[in-house]
Amino acid sequence: MGAESLVDRMLAAEGLVESHSIRTGQLTDEEWQKYTIAQGNLANASIYIDDTPGIRITEIRSRSRKLAQETGNLGLILIDYLQLITGTGRENRQQEVSEISRQLKILAKELKVPVIALSQLSRGVEQRQDKRPVLSDIRESGSIEQDADIVAFLYRDDYYERGGEEEEGIPNNKVEVIIEKNRSGARGTVELIFQKEYNKFSSISKREA
Repeated sequence: MGAESLVDRMLAAEGLVESHSIRTGQLTDEEWQKYTIAQGNLANASIYIDDTPGIRITEIRSRSRKLAQETGNLGLILIDYLQLITGTGRENRQQEVSEISRQLKILAKELKVPVIALSQLSRGVEQRQDKRPVLSDIRESGSIEQDADIVAFLYRDDYYERGGEEEEGIPNNKVEVIIEKNRSGARGTVELIFQKEYNKFSSISKREA
């Protein structure tokens, strides 16, 4: 996903403006007002987006160090997604991904900053009746599951069951956050609400639970 598309999604989530309206430019006066406020909020959020295609792990480390020096307070590094990072080309792909994972771990320790790396899943999950992911489903997992302090999966029933409805006819928009590994804490599952029209995840209130 390019930087422009990512920013559009962030604006939709921040301003609670439907993504379709942003893409088409057909916003009501109220939506324009919320969109403008969201732009201001994001402009002040000190978010840096680098959508360089085929970026190498060495470039990620170099640019992260530079940002840390310039800002003095790098709060989070987010990789979307790990398998898109270009390796050295001197090993097979699984070895490359393992080395990339190890380098990200080193970067997190060096800069004392959390690094969240999204990852693809293998197609094996599609063949199971219960499609909730497990650690072995991480594509080219190698050392990914070993290096990570926390491994979390998102699972949505309606991703696999298109148009799924709850008994009362309410759209099934609950998402499970499955904490499959937690080096310093408990494992378990937390439910969130996914507002698809805004690309936004929200906590479930006691009334909704």
